[in-house]
Amino acid sequence: MTKPLYVTRPDLPELETFLPYLQQIWQSGVLTNNGPFHQQLEQALQDYLGVDYISVFNNGTNALLVALQALELKGEVITTPFTFLATTSSLIWQGLTPVFVDIDPVSLNLDPNAIVAAITDKTCAIMPVHCYGNPCDTSAIRAVAQQHGLKVIYDAAHAFGVKHQGQSVLQQGDLAVLSFHATKVFNTIEGGAVICHSAQMKQKIDRLKNFGIVNEFKAEAAGINGKMNELQAAFGLAQLPGLAGALQRRAKVHQYYCDALARIPGLQCVPLLADGAPNYAYFPILVTDEFGMSCKALYEALKAKSIFARRYFYPLTPVLLDMDIDESCYPVAADAAERVLCLPMSGSLTQAEQDLVINAIIEVCGKD
Repeated sequence: MTKPLYVTRPDLPELETFLPYLQQIWQSGVLTNNGPFHQQLEQALQDYLGVDYISVFNNGTNALLVALQALELKGEVITTPFTFLATTSSLIWQGLTPVFVDIDPVSLNLDPNAIVAAITDKTCAIMPVHCYGNPCDTSAIRAVAQQHGLKVIYDAAHAFGVKHQGQSVLQQGDLAVLSFHATKVFNTIEGGAVICHSAQMKQKIDRLKNFGIVNEFKAEAAGINGKMNELQAAFGLAQLPGLAGALQRRAKVHQYYCDALARIPGLQCVPLLADGAPNYAYFPILVTDEFGMSCKALYEALKAKSIFARRYFYPLTPVLLDMDIDESCYPVAADAAERVLCLPMSGSLTQAEQDLVINAIIEVCGKD
């Protein structure tokens, strides 16, 4: 290959559809501070996602930080070690103690039984992640939280548009947090959002992302600057009309991979568990012993061919942060970290590019 193939590439709106937004920004002179496109994007996302209240942010990490602050948590938060660094970092930044428990071997999400076993008198909340857009067992997590009086905040960075049992997964928990990073199904270049269930909570979140300011003469808390600017919001508005087509193309990419890889012993596609509305955000595979080479070896072999797959998530977050936590406490997550590889996936990935990936896998493992 002469051109590198990366694990993802962002879907971009047609330039001619974006330019009118830029012209309006230049005419208005409004660049940030809850401008008209910011407001339009919140309403458009609220309608698209089927949620009651949404507050958009300049990035997903700030959205996580403010969500945690808005819930006024203190103590320990049970979460997953099999996630991106931002999940754990946001807890640490808010002075909370992450408690890592194991994951389910099928969904790769938090195991509700493991959550129960980890609850102490210091536990204040549960922070699950809808890994790869696969819905967590929200019913079981809700039951545990209600029984023990715990808050639930979902890291839904991967779960834009995902529905389960006829309802948006973003409606679950006390709060849910999205990422609109360029690598995501829907992006505003950088960006994120918090989904909540009341006008009062949205007002609190909106204030906290604007330094905690109530009015010109008063601030209710030490907030941060998490506001989304007008350029990002306009980019998001330009993205939305093409999203349905992008998801259809992703579905085709997903199925083509599944059909091709089913012929290669030792590779298992991580199943999609959303019943009716997955978003095909990633294409993770499990490299089993039958494959004949390790996930690490396959990753390196593909990289040598300019195919840049990613080991999401390796190493595990506690290892990455050099935390003194025994990996034997979460053996399923530790095993998944050694076996999961995400192949290139995007709405613009061509069948020819997929064939390059598939043929490279066949070539490096010596199977046909």
